[in-house]
Amino acid sequence: MNESLHYSLDDLLTLMEVLRDPGQGCPWDVKQNWDSILPHTLEEAYEVVDAIERRAFDELPSELGDLLFQVVYYSQFAREEERFDFQDIVDALMNKMLRRHPHVFPEGTLASRRQDVSAAEVETRQVSSRWEQLKAEERDARGEDESSSLLADIPRGLPALTRAAKLTKRAARVGFDWPDTRGVIAKIREELDEVEEALDSDDEDHVREEVGDLLFAVVNLARQRKIDPEQALRATNGKFERRFGYIEQALARSERTLDEADLAEMDRHWNDAKDRERNSIKESL
Repeated sequence: MNESLHYSLDDLLTLMEVLRDPGQGCPWDVKQNWDSILPHTLEEAYEVVDAIERRAFDELPSELGDLLFQVVYYSQFAREEERFDFQDIVDALMNKMLRRHPHVFPEGTLASRRQDVSAAEVETRQVSSRWEQLKAEERDARGEDESSSLLADIPRGLPALTRAAKLTKRAARVGFDWPDTRGVIAKIREELDEVEEALDSDDEDHVREEVGDLLFAVVNLARQRKIDPEQALRATNGKFERRFGYIEQALARSERTLDEADLAEMDRHWNDAKDRERNSIKESL
């Protein structure tokens, strides 16, 4: 591989066109479609997030490239079906961003960038309010009538925790929210009680519903504290993996397996892992 080569976006678009060519392309790429690529798109997006959270910046160019490749895929599908092409994607994005940043581009063009006011002087609250107003105007332009829900444009394909946070954040903007976290905590306790009641009923559909309500209430608490629930849960997943790995290693040192250990023994190793993590944090401070 020639490391001195620098490819352009046009090269990437050409590569995709060749890969999709029925005569000389890749058989796997040729048979792909809108639906078959969707799982890969989600996976690549999460891999970008994972690299950033791990601060694996050496991996990030490759992961961002994989995500960009998904966009190129969809643009090629659309080009083949004469719907739109990659340039239409860029144009749509540029027009939307210019339109949504009138405090930076007052005339809606790159050339009209303001020179008299710094970003620090622009009130974040004003920008957020204007952003929502512009999004509402865009919904009107798309023909969504006044009866359209305030929540209508929150994508259903988002991870459930993320979508729950967005739903409650949007509702909170019009006052549908608890005044402080004490109200949310009371709601969590209420939902937990309802989960326990449902468990006594042996009605699995009811249990599923009440567990969902409990998760939704916990997401509300995270949102009120400005905590991203997906990031928080990913961090906890990582912590669980580390501590469970410690259990496996501790048992292996004793020449024992997970099957041979009981819960009490695994709990002891788990608590040892917690203590080690806490001591490590204290030493680093």
